[in-house]
Amino acid sequence: MEPIFFVMAILGCGDGSVDCTEARIVPVRYETMAQCRADLTERLAANTDVPYPVIGADCRRSGMLVAKAGHKSPRG
Repeated sequence: MEPIFFVMAILGCGDGSVDCTEARIVPVRYETMAQCRADLTERLAANTDVPYPVIGADCRRSGMLVAKAGHKSPRG
């Protein structure tokens, strides 16, 4: 079974940090949420090319268990 890890999503938002949309996923895997959060400032600074007036970031769980939990069968 694949272990759980964390990834960082770079978000593009409208003025006032509303209507945020995932712009990209940073291609780094973190072992803990704390490691991901510690890297937020550096990764935001490296992703200023996102074409939105405001950018943000969000650390998220990823991995096989999360993928299975979110998977819905096409049969219903």
